[in-house]
Amino acid sequence: MKKHFLMILGLTFALAGCNSGAKQPACDAAMQQKVDEYQLVKLTTDFNVLSEKERQMIPLLMEAAKIMDDLFWLQAFGDKTALDTIADPCRKDFAIIHYGPWDRLNDLKPFVEGYGEKPAGANFYPHDMTKEEFEALNNPDKASLYTLIQRNDEGNLEVVWYKEVYKEQLDKVIDLMQQAADLAEDQGLKNYLTLRIKALQTDDYFDSDMAWMDMKDSRIDFIVGPIENYEDKLFGYKAAYEAFVLVKDEKWSADLEKFTQMLPELQKELPCNPKYKREVPGTESDMNVYDAIYYAGDCNSGSKTIAINLPNDEKVHLLKGSRRLQLKNSMKAKFDLILKPIAALILEEEQWANVKFEAFFSNVTFHEVAHGLGIKNTVNNKGPVRQVLKEQYSAWEEAKADILGLFMVQRLVEKGEITDCSVDDAYVTFIAGILRSVRFGAASAHGKANMMTYNFFEDKGAFVRNAAGRYHIDMEKAKAAMAEWAALILKVEGEGDYDFAVTYNQENSAIRPALQADLDKIRDANIPRDIRFEQGFKP
Repeated sequence: MKKHFLMILGLTFALAGCNSGAKQPACDAAMQQKVDEYQLVKLTTDFNVLSEKERQMIPLLMEAAKIMDDLFWLQAFGDKTALDTIADPCRKDFAIIHYGPWDRLNDLKPFVEGYGEKPAGANFYPHDMTKEEFEALNNPDKASLYTLIQRNDEGNLEVVWYKEVYKEQLDKVIDLMQQAADLAEDQGLKNYLTLRIKALQTDDYFDSDMAWMDMKDSRIDFIVGPIENYEDKLFGYKAAYEAFVLVKDEKWSADLEKFTQMLPELQKELPCNPKYKREVPGTESDMNVYDAIYYAGDCNSGSKTIAINLPNDEKVHLLKGSRRLQLKNSMKAKFDLILKPIAALILEEEQWANVKFEAFFSNVTFHEVAHGLGIKNTVNNKGPVRQVLKEQYSAWEEAKADILGLFMVQRLVEKGEITDCSVDDAYVTFIAGILRSVRFGAASAHGKANMMTYNFFEDKGAFVRNAAGRYHIDMEKAKAAMAEWAALILKVEGEGDYDFAVTYNQENSAIRPALQADLDKIRDANIPRDIRFEQGFKP
């Protein structure tokens, strides 16, 4: 363990690609500009809040996270050493930011010569596999989050578990996690790490997810495993590897404790048909605030996550709810470097004062809470919403979380539970926030969700452009649009209306000319598109 500690201690990892050493070839100017759109941010925290053993755990967890990063490369692209052939260092840096030669914030368009379109199924399925061929495969595990579909020697499809395909790398992760578990002083963290090790060995994550839900008091959190299914754009079935290393902000966390018990009441108040809110969300959920000190894998690709709502398992949701983790240092960086400059450029001056970090923090926080609201199983016995909506699920679920998060902030302000921002602050900051996030493009689930929400709000008159071309938010129309959009999303999910979801998404997730002009103005102002990290352990 000491060897690992000393090895990491003197290093600072820059996953987004910082080249040093030998003289590099000159960067292509256009690619340099693309790289510069991702503002470099140093991830750190006050390590003095940790005990000596907790500080010893950090480099072990970071090293395990780095292996998760390597596994995500395999799933998303393949052998990343193939990028060593890229002569232009800026083009290579951009490929490292995006975990491959496809721009995740520009509809996955290739930017390296010799690469065509990114396979919709990434490396979870054979690239030549058709949907019909998959549907004909008679194997109950084919839609599991934790299996790959491969071809055998005869060219036929077969199902292989992650634990088998990635065993060599997972064994290393397990060894590092066991060393960390041996150091853990918090019993909840020790139990979670022990069960998560077992999960990586079995591809059964239920027990470790339940243990993670019970981990209430640890100052360190380590999210690790195959978790989100955004990378699988073919069916949305397969989970991709990622990891976060987090340190808890106990003061900010304490301020959020009271909201968990309000979830059943807020579920009843949702602006939709009662049958789409008949499920009762768990109240063992908790909301906490953290500083992120390491991102790896899926969460680090392209645009960076600033809040977490896990586990994704609907069975856990119904039994215990979920945990919502707000990554305050990453969130504050995006607000200061991106959202505020966009608001100053695009909004009318009279509404600048409504753009507040407290409102942004609440909107993001309750976006994550809102994933636990609504309905998980269709009302007409079609099955779980996630499975019935297939590849459409992620976009619609993110749109639901966006709009129900805004609904919750509004109601909690009105109830006097949130006191550091107003309803007007929440709406103005929300719409300015969409202008920040639509720049991520329409290729991702979040991008499609942002575009559907933006276009719905525009069509309902929630905002108009004044004579100078700046946005004025009409509060009453914005509130009405929120309620109507929430009701539509909850109906689509509750009915499992896949055909409508496809058609509506196709017709309403495009960037219209007026918005494109706004985005061009933001680009020309050299406002960063997103952030990338300088990260590692420096006590």
